[in-house]
Amino acid sequence: MQVIFSWIDSFTNFLWACPMLFLLAGTHLYFTLRLGVIQKYLPRGIRLSFSKSEPNGEGVSPYGALSTALAATIGTGNIIGISTAIAIGGPGAVFWCWLTGLLGIATCYGECFLSVSWRIRNKEGHYMGGPMYVLKNGLHKKWLAILFSLAAILASFGMGSSVQSHSICSAILSHITISPHIIGMAAALLAGFVMLGGVRQISSICTFLVPFMSLFYLAGCFYLLYANRSFLPDAFSIIIRSAFSGKAFAGGFTGTAVMLGIRTGISRGLFTNEAGLGSIPMAAACARTSSPVTQGLISMTGPFWDTVVICAVTGLVIVSSILKNPQAYTEIPIDSLCLTAFSQLPFWGTEILSLSLILFAFATILGWCYYGECAVRFLAGERATKAYQVLYLVSVYLGAVVSLERVWGISDLLNACMALPNLACLWLLRKKIITETRRELKKI
Repeated sequence: MQVIFSWIDSFTNFLWACPMLFLLAGTHLYFTLRLGVIQKYLPRGIRLSFSKSEPNGEGVSPYGALSTALAATIGTGNIIGISTAIAIGGPGAVFWCWLTGLLGIATCYGECFLSVSWRIRNKEGHYMGGPMYVLKNGLHKKWLAILFSLAAILASFGMGSSVQSHSICSAILSHITISPHIIGMAAALLAGFVMLGGVRQISSICTFLVPFMSLFYLAGCFYLLYANRSFLPDAFSIIIRSAFSGKAFAGGFTGTAVMLGIRTGISRGLFTNEAGLGSIPMAAACARTSSPVTQGLISMTGPFWDTVVICAVTGLVIVSSILKNPQAYTEIPIDSLCLTAFSQLPFWGTEILSLSLILFAFATILGWCYYGECAVRFLAGERATKAYQVLYLVSVYLGAVVSLERVWGISDLLNACMALPNLACLWLLRKKIITETRRELKKI
């Protein structure tokens, strides 16, 4: 068994060292250029996300679909991921993470456009869609659709549920002593209660939870930015300069090479916003809208909020806090930079961050549950979703009580198995995306 895990780790490290990073970054850049910098329509996408959905339509509102996607993407990676990115790749990693999120908006638009274009209605009249339907009905590659669906289901048991409940357990145990079994059962019961209501209830909860948890976390960040305001110009300067140089940084974090910062920042950006992985399109497909372009504009705001806003703010908080109090960052774990920054709040700093982590992780559990259900529904029909939900809740419980050393490496491999078929859709159907988008945008 050890040999198998070693092979998986080696292959996954190779895959994400260069091939996947170049493929995803190249796709982001290609669609940004070919779609005429679709990012300039972000203000319109934001306005559309808050507009009224089409009447008498089945499914959830466009904003509800966006909230479900954001629930899955805004997670612990926005906090812990940025901490490790800065510790490993230096402050310049924040710049590359931000740039990846900005360019990834175009890829997110393209995959959501395809998902809405090839979605179907079930017997109850609800929309179902995602890369698996594009692969099957658009490209006629059913075997790739099955591969994508299997990878999505397995990823939901790993990064979607067990890893998130493990993060919840760790955050709670850092403040109080309680049995992990109780935490695991409580998380599973809460998630199960939400899941009973189906996609509409998941969407409804996410519609409330996403803005609340984001504003709650950002309130702490903005306070720290105000407290560190005299260091912000230097923080901006160091982030930009470090992105193109290997100059050492305060607190013992050197950012040993430019390429390390680029690789770390891009990889963290890709994992955080999920643009190109094929997860966001599954949420976009359930929206009440008749226009793939409209939903594409709405859904592409997800990477903007996730990476361009939350990750960038987190990076600025950490870098400015290191400049203000460098001695506090010597010899601390690489994933504790944000925790150290929040400990500088005048009251309840670590508690605020822990609660943010708990909310982010629980939202991710809900979002990935929906993704897993979409994949199960494609493979085995509606009846199989009940069995999946039971297994999903079991994985939520197990994540709180067992070691997850191997889950990360396997999850990275599963993410690649999702991304590759999805990227094939984007490249093989790029002419449809570009032609129809240009035609529709001319009417705006």
